Amino acid sequence: MLGEAQEPGSYYVGVDVGTGSVRAALVDQRGSLLAFADQPINKWEPQFNHHEQSSEDIWTACCVVTKKVVQGIDLNRIRGLGFDATCSLVVLDKQFRPLPVNCEGDFHRNIIMWLDHRAVSQVHRINETKHSVLQYVGGVMSVEMQAPKLLWLKENLRETCWDKAGHFFDLPDFLSWKATGVTARSLCSLVCKWTYSAERGWDDSFWKMIGLEDFVADNYSKIGNQVLPPGASLGNGLTPEAAKDLGLPAGIAVAASLIDAHAGGLGVIGADVRGHGLACEGQPVTSRLAVICGTSSCHMGISKDPIFVPGVWGPYFSAMVPGFWLNEGGQSVTGKLIDHMVQGHAAFPELQAKATARCQSVYAYLNSHLDLIKKAQPVGFLTVDLHVWPDFHGNRSPLADLTLKGMVTGLKLSQDLDDLAILYLATVQAIAVRHFNAILKKT
Repeated sequence: MLGEAQEPGSYYVGVDVGTGSVRAALVDQRGSLLAFADQPINKWEPQFNHHEQSSEDIWTACCVVTKKVVQGIDLNRIRGLGFDATCSLVVLDKQFRPLPVNCEGDFHRNIIMWLDHRAVSQVHRINETKHSVLQYVGGVMSVEMQAPKLLWLKENLRETCWDKAGHFFDLPDFLSWKATGVTARSLCSLVCKWTYSAERGWDDSFWKMIGLEDFVADNYSKIGNQVLPPGASLGNGLTPEAAKDLGLPAGIAVAASLIDAHAGGLGVIGADVRGHGLACEGQPVTSRLAVICGTSSCHMGISKDPIFVPGVWGPYFSAMVPGFWLNEGGQSVTGKLIDHMVQGHAAFPELQAKATARCQSVYAYLNSHLDLIKKAQPVGFLTVDLHVWPDFHGNRSPLADLTLKGMVTGLKLSQDLDDLAILYLATVQAIAVRHFNAILKKT
């Protein structure tokens, strides 16, 4: 797998937990990718806007991919392990066992996913307080952050979940705990999703004002009273139990985690760009904008001083790059929106069949099909009469309005493959325009 010419050196394992799958990579000390593996993970939607996962299922997937990427190498050369993950909410009892986050009482489903929008009433009430912590999330807290989800659990699952809960983890922090037994939280997660301040810590008045004074009373032990910067070494490293699960040596260093988009942002902001002819070469890192695309899209920039922009998350101090303030724009479920538009079209079965026949993904086929039907005009002009408003899951930024809905104008009665390709293009264009608006808002 590594090749006969590979020189001996140190190896590092990175595990990335996305919305629909877990990925692992093995890299060497120079950052060269040596092996990669992925594994799908389960998702449940018991009712509209309720999205759940299982921490046990995710950990099992982490073990599968990690074992795959280290096959055939000298395990004694592995020096470190790191996790990043979506900012989903994991709930465990006092003995670290899963608790149900659903009305069915299914404890296996113990994660409220980041994209879950069940806590609409709760986030409206939180925003009505106009508490000072809200200025650090663009002035309006998102329903996708953790405080409204926690309040929903207290108000709706008091007996089956809330009263039994011993630990509420951001998913990245759950993974680092699972690997090390250390309950310390990452500054990245707590600052970006839990209202923690790197400079001042927790704000007691906020939690009391929104009805979650429980956390203040127990000194925040359930949500984190030991906080470490991303990348800090946790405890004594990988525990023997976790090492057996992952197929790695016990005791190797495990880093304090990052949210998945922020791991990508750190890679882009901190990349060595010398010799590639890029405009940012020789410029300060504050001149860079990271665009992270997946199930959702994120635009991330850092600054030496705090920048307050309505509708743009942050400024977050030291949440991604130590000593710098972070701002985040973006839009939720953009990647999922493309899937939704394509897979829901009447011509999707035909698309699948033709893409399979060519051994292509459906999107590679659509891209080539657009080139076929564009004729003499540029591809972009195929959508001159078809337009998509992409806020099918509300608007994250710059409008910060979770009540917004999506829209398609310019539809015809025909539903052939050409129509599907053009709808796909219009959706991508709409997302690109939203990206541009978010960037303008930031700058």
